[in-house]
Amino acid sequence: MEPGELSDLDAMRRLQTGDDLALNELMERWQKPLLGFVYRYVGNQEDAIDIAQETFVRVYEYRDRFAGTGKFSTWLFAIAANLCRNLARWHARHPNVPLEDEAHGEHADPARQPWENAASHDLAEAVREEVQALPHDLKTVVLLSVYDEHSHAEIADMLHCTPKAVETRLYRAKQLLHKALSKWKLK
Repeated sequence: MEPGELSDLDAMRRLQTGDDLALNELMERWQKPLLGFVYRYVGNQEDAIDIAQETFVRVYEYRDRFAGTGKFSTWLFAIAANLCRNLARWHARHPNVPLEDEAHGEHADPARQPWENAASHDLAEAVREEVQALPHDLKTVVLLSVYDEHSHAEIADMLHCTPKAVETRLYRAKQLLHKALSKWKLK
């Protein structure tokens, strides 16, 4: 067990026994990685902040359901993934046309020619859009594996499936992304 896992489990045990300040430790440790995952999933900063906050609310509300037999991060990201899926379902039932495109905070590389920066930005935007268009089970696996660098076993725990199912979903997602991005002539 890694040192972070021990302190996560300790904080959860303290939270379960009434030490509400233990939640602050968990939030401090996990807020940034969780917010990164959620933002990549929902593609909207306001929604990402809301879901990250709601995830920690759920951690507090359901603290007694945490058995302590697995990693805290697995439980945390599973809660967040479910909230992301619920938001995606809500958006599917309540379509909204944005008034303007949100900036993604990218900066041009001054060492490159302007047309190279534009092409790189366009490709990054295309990848983001295609990842967003993936079905929930495939998108979640891509985000957790590629962007957050979780192992197949960790993702399997989060999604309540087998590591082989994670591998299969990742393969299917890569096939769909490769097909969708074929006009970019990627290697």
